[in-house]
Amino acid sequence: MDSQTVHPAPPDIRQATGSDFAQLSRKIADAGLMGRRPGYYAARIASVAALYVGGWVAFVLVGDSWWTLAVAAFLAVVFGQVALLAHDVAHRQVFRLRKASERTGRIAGNAGIGMGYGWWQDKHTRHHANPNHEELDPDLIPDVLVWSRNQAHASTGLPRLLGRYQAFLFFPLLTLEGFNLHLSGVRSLADRSLKNRVAEGSMLFAHFAVYLGALLLVLPPGMALAFLAVHQCLFGVYLGSIFAPNHKGMPILTGDDRPDFLRRQVLTSRNVRGGWFTDVALGGLNYQIEHHLFPSMPSPHLRKAQVIVRRHCQELGVDYLETSLITSYRQALSSLHHAGAPIRQPVPA
Repeated sequence: MDSQTVHPAPPDIRQATGSDFAQLSRKIADAGLMGRRPGYYAARIASVAALYVGGWVAFVLVGDSWWTLAVAAFLAVVFGQVALLAHDVAHRQVFRLRKASERTGRIAGNAGIGMGYGWWQDKHTRHHANPNHEELDPDLIPDVLVWSRNQAHASTGLPRLLGRYQAFLFFPLLTLEGFNLHLSGVRSLADRSLKNRVAEGSMLFAHFAVYLGALLLVLPPGMALAFLAVHQCLFGVYLGSIFAPNHKGMPILTGDDRPDFLRRQVLTSRNVRGGWFTDVALGGLNYQIEHHLFPSMPSPHLRKAQVIVRRHCQELGVDYLETSLITSYRQALSSLHHAGAPIRQPVPA
């Protein structure tokens, strides 16, 4: 089987009534895939919480030893899993009530891993509304990298400096993503439109105080700094490796180029093939197409929904892209290299 699979289909097969997405929604609802999974999420939350507590217990028990860096690597993965849980909570996959979702999201995000939940939720909601839209998707802001040739032509400062070799720098730069999440959460507290700023800030700074206090209490300064670097850098790489396959390298929309909801979500998203390990490691986001079409669908239902969504897209003649994980990274990096081409071109004399 090829490493990349695109599923085209005859364009003349259409549903009799309703929009293309409405027809798909009825199929998904009839299959019972929008129903909540309280047992699954109770087990998943308990498992991640146990790993989180176990990691910090191991940190204390290992103590003043360079083996503590192995604990740092383990906790980087655990922090990533907490972030994935916060993601599902934010999409109302776990709790029916908004208040329960927001409280749990802040505990997991702000207190658990030092990520500003309110800031991230607002950003992520805008991304879902307009994925891969150059002007409307906040994930395509050229703050460090450029994502299109138009951005490359207009780039200045850091994006222009890094854009020349950004495909080679992408994964090294992910080592800073964990720090960026912390900084962005703190900076968002200055925004008066942020809801529950006191709760957000209190939990965020409590996390930093306990985290840094634990490092300095258990480890000598040099080893504490090494733990911090390994933990946060690997956390950033893990998060970036989860999200990079989803949209990077897929078509970028601009201006008034806004197809209907189904095509806007499907054509800008990429699925990643794999078994149960991929599902766990990527938190279900390997079914990115299905997740974007039905954000509140519990993640364990996404694999079943894929069969229905893929067949529906084939009937409509809408391309449905599914690749291996390695191919998804290759496509993302190739897209970055292509986007930075104008910066590599020599300046006319």
